[in-house]
Amino acid sequence: MGIFDKFKIGFKKSASALTSGLKEIIIKKEIDDKNLNKIEEFLIESDVGVEAASEIKEIISSKKIDPNKDLSTEINLILKEYIINLMKPLENNSFFEKKDKLNATLISGVNGVGKTTTIGKIGKIFKTNGNKVMFAASDTFRAAAIEQLENWANKIDVKITKSSQGSDPASVAYKAVEEAIKNNFHQVLIDTAGRLQNKKNLMEEYKKIANVTKKIDQDAPHNIILVLDATSGQNVINQVEEFNKIIPLTGLIMTKLDGTAKGGILLAIAKKYQLPIIALGLGEKEDDLQLFNAEKFAEAFTQIS
Repeated sequence: MGIFDKFKIGFKKSASALTSGLKEIIIKKEIDDKNLNKIEEFLIESDVGVEAASEIKEIISSKKIDPNKDLSTEINLILKEYIINLMKPLENNSFFEKKDKLNATLISGVNGVGKTTTIGKIGKIFKTNGNKVMFAASDTFRAAAIEQLENWANKIDVKITKSSQGSDPASVAYKAVEEAIKNNFHQVLIDTAGRLQNKKNLMEEYKKIANVTKKIDQDAPHNIILVLDATSGQNVINQVEEFNKIIPLTGLIMTKLDGTAKGGILLAIAKKYQLPIIALGLGEKEDDLQLFNAEKFAEAFTQIS
């Protein structure tokens, strides 16, 4: 299955909701002010965000659309072009490539977004690309978190640094980075406990994990990735806002896009924060984490190739 097919299947719910919604609005062979306002409202309801929806409305309004053509298709073409222009600069095609020296990545997010599973999937891609990979089990809070990460390490045959449940998560990260440097590893993926962005003590602990790695490598952690759950809709905006305040994020991964019609939230985040989008989770299988590609995303979201 090609990358477009994976994107297309993964975005089936979001794309279906979008196309059917637009067709319901455009029942006449014209785009008048009333329909323009309805389109804007529909896009906002689809979690695209107020700013992006307003810009898309203005673009549609300024275009001279041939009334003899299918208007919903023409609007989807406008939306596709808008998405590509907005999101193409946010691609990070080098993230999964083999590195010349150690690259430590801190994986963060609230409870239940799929951080540990995402780390397993990232680790597999890293290894496939020739990286020597280590996992750091710094989620010492959640029951079975260490075991879950260890299962992934065994499954894809990578090294894991761990301690017992309840131990200091920062010390686990420190040991992992220290050992990785000594043994010429290319990648360290640091798992962290799910934490609500409004819990100050947990967020301070998260900051400590990042800071302690700097004692070994002043540039570490080299990546700060926030994992988001697409099914959470508008809640993810606040998560990006708060996590980015604690430690500036270098990228985003959005999971569970196959299980929601709220894929439009990615546009809202892209418009507001302009943060690199590393990858998208389009299913539960090992290979369902896909490197973000703006054109494939736009094609799948609008169902126009």
